[in-house]
Amino acid sequence: MTNKIKQAVIGGIVGTVVMTMIMFIAPMMGMPKMNPAEMLSMMMGLPIAVGWMMHFMIGVIFALAYAFLFIKVVTKINNNIFKGAIFGFSTFIFAQIMMAIMGAIIGGMPAMEGSMILIMIGSIMGHVVFGIVVAMFVKE
Repeated sequence: MTNKIKQAVIGGIVGTVVMTMIMFIAPMMGMPKMNPAEMLSMMMGLPIAVGWMMHFMIGVIFALAYAFLFIKVVTKINNNIFKGAIFGFSTFIFAQIMMAIMGAIIGGMPAMEGSMILIMIGSIMGHVVFGIVVAMFVKE
């Protein structure tokens, strides 16, 4: 396994853990409950363990995309934290598009509890932190 792949896999796992921790701590700060693994598993009618595996696989896949694609696009940005934040926001946008497509294919999304604005803010925060963590692990 090349060094860049190893960095991306580890960064994706750690970034997903940190993002998930933020999502679980968010309700203690007045944000709505957010559980991406539960949402994935409910959407597909699969056990929550499958939702967790998918959540982490998606994190690793995004981190690999950062290492091999995104870095080449943002070559003029020298600050890794800023690169990671932009990447994290990009993953948020991509995730929203994919969830809309999956919802249309499957025939709807699970109902979200709480304010949609707060859910979006919490999700953006989690994805941006994910991107920053990935950027800290993946060296150019």
